[in-house]
Amino acid sequence: MNTIIITGAGGSLGTAVTKTFLDEGYNVIATVSNDSAKNNIPPHPRLDVRAVNLTNEAETTAFVKSVIEKYHKIDAALLLVGTFAMGSMEATSGDDLKKMYALNFETAYYAARPLFKHMKDSGKGRIVFVGSRPALNPADGKSMVAYALSKSLLFNLADYMNEETKGTNVVTTVVVPSIIDTPVNRKVIPGADPSRWVKPQQIADIMKFICSDTADVLRETVLKVYDNS
Repeated sequence: MNTIIITGAGGSLGTAVTKTFLDEGYNVIATVSNDSAKNNIPPHPRLDVRAVNLTNEAETTAFVKSVIEKYHKIDAALLLVGTFAMGSMEATSGDDLKKMYALNFETAYYAARPLFKHMKDSGKGRIVFVGSRPALNPADGKSMVAYALSKSLLFNLADYMNEETKGTNVVTTVVVPSIIDTPVNRKVIPGADPSRWVKPQQIADIMKFICSDTADVLRETVLKVYDNS
């Protein structure tokens, strides 16, 4: 039975991804931001929900260590935590940059760092980051500078990690969705046609494939999951 860590499990994407991997028979260790958020995730005999402040490196490292001690081997990690903000360069302060950096990059880095070592030691593993189209497309990123910059770092980090594990079966992948069909996005983008947006379940199915034996031959991958716009 494979074991997977899913951060940001309480969000719209995280909920779909968590259910998908439970249905696949995984042991799932899911993180949420606080204890009260645990109640938002339906209980399951193979689900272990933890409240972790992933912007705190010491707390995140301790969490990963405790999970490894309990489950011995972590096969995959889906690092979904992140947030979004609009703002041109003129409107983006240093504090805005720091907030996006902490939530979109540090949360991924602090979890990936100890997991990366664990997977290298065990000889196999999958780490998945969630990128963004504005981080790849300047035409989109110019109106959300802090968000795009923070997400762009994940592509560099994945490259560094894959270079370090070249020739092994430890692979880091970046899934890059365009607008995801969530209640929040429907609220903040009124008048749009959400039927054209990427569904959380579609992303969950792609992540399931990434973590499957079929995808063992994938290396250094950026998967663009774009809508029809």
